Amino acid sequence: MATLKDLRQGAGLTQKELATQAGVSVSTVQWIEQGGYRGTCPTYRTLRKLAAALGVSVGMIEVPEAKVDAR
Repeated sequence: MATLKDLRQGAGLTQKELATQAGVSVSTVQWIEQGGYRGTCPTYRTLRKLAAALGVSVGMIEVPEAKVDAR
């Protein structure tokens, strides 16, 4: 597992490029990378989009399971 930031940088993408490829906002990428999910959490759907854009499985993105919203 790795953080979203590590995966994004490893793929050679900017936050904007990842957001565009995943179909999410740049602020969503920033929010997750900065640990903004504490108290709130990214949805599983959002994580799926990001994982697909990065070519990895959702399980590769380091987010505590208890913090992932199942929507």
